[in-house]
Amino acid sequence: MTNNTTPTGPTRRDTIKYGGTVVSGGLLAGCTGEGSEPTTEADTPTELTDNSYTVSMAPVGEVTFEAVPEQWAAYDGAYADMAVALGQADGITGIGGADRYYTYVYDELPGVSVDRETIEANPEVRTKEEFYELDNDVHLYDPQMLINWFGWSQDDVEEIADNIAPVVGNLIFRRSDEWHDYEYYTLYEAFKKVARVFQQEARYEAFETLHDEFIESVQARLPRESERPEVFLTFEGTTEPETFSPYRLDDKGTSKKQWRDLGVTDALADTDINQLSTTERGELDYENLLEVDPEIILVRGHERKSAAEFRDTVLAYMEDHPVGSQLRAVRNGRVYRGGYLNQGPIHNLFLTERAAKQLYPDEFGDVTGDRELFDRQHVADIVTGDT
Repeated sequence: MTNNTTPTGPTRRDTIKYGGTVVSGGLLAGCTGEGSEPTTEADTPTELTDNSYTVSMAPVGEVTFEAVPEQWAAYDGAYADMAVALGQADGITGIGGADRYYTYVYDELPGVSVDRETIEANPEVRTKEEFYELDNDVHLYDPQMLINWFGWSQDDVEEIADNIAPVVGNLIFRRSDEWHDYEYYTLYEAFKKVARVFQQEARYEAFETLHDEFIESVQARLPRESERPEVFLTFEGTTEPETFSPYRLDDKGTSKKQWRDLGVTDALADTDINQLSTTERGELDYENLLEVDPEIILVRGHERKSAAEFRDTVLAYMEDHPVGSQLRAVRNGRVYRGGYLNQGPIHNLFLTERAAKQLYPDEFGDVTGDRELFDRQHVADIVTGDT
């Protein structure tokens, strides 16, 4: 990759990092080679070690912060949602994929919001030029994703880390990428790392407690395992689906967390059907799907529709389809939205509540209803610091 916008003067980040003392570019980059001027005592930011702290996260390893980040960008909705949960919404400057960052959930949390104008102004932050332009204090991206998906080199990643700010993150929504040969994290393991980045461990602990209590309360009401439904999770973004890209629930990525927590059985468990991934793009037609005939079908790609809108479009089309209408899930009206690919801690609360209603409506209420399974005000209080 090339870059033609490398800044030549001190940036806002330099001022934050060094407590108001702007040092020479050579010192910032760690240059000690021939031709560099000697550092004087006045040039040395003696306060660096007073407030510095480290965060260790694969694949980057240990990263040192000299001050708490104020401005940030995240690749996906999961990491953006983590930052929002930690009270950092005002610091967002852009995101790697705005189309998969669902901020409407914040409308149910009093006092919590994200500036959509800022997000829409920088909806695909993926190039070095954009990283330089936004001048963030931290980038919540998996660097190996930048390398393997967007053509960066390791030198590019190191340049951004040296000249702007650290790149810290780990792709966690799935576990099917061959290049991801380093440690994975659960949602809350990654969330804990991000909490340390922003020095918001107390908010993290409050979320962890709320999450654990919520999941335990839902699981206590689940039917016995033999009475839980078999589900087929798929992606199909059109309102008139003809083929379906399958997912397997045995992938422990965070995008399927709610289904694992709710104890469902994968309808593909005893088949040789491979799941959707970067290298696997196989699809099933209605005849293939009829051989599996799942009790419930969960369709991803419709998260900007309400439950009612989904039923009036996608389900209605399947009900009118000559083969699709024969599916058990279609006959019983049990085709639902399948949740986000990238979910953070706030998203997960809403998605788990929705999934509980989809799977067990007799216990938790209809998915189109307004029954709440967790306290919105409590969540908002944690985010806004009012607990």
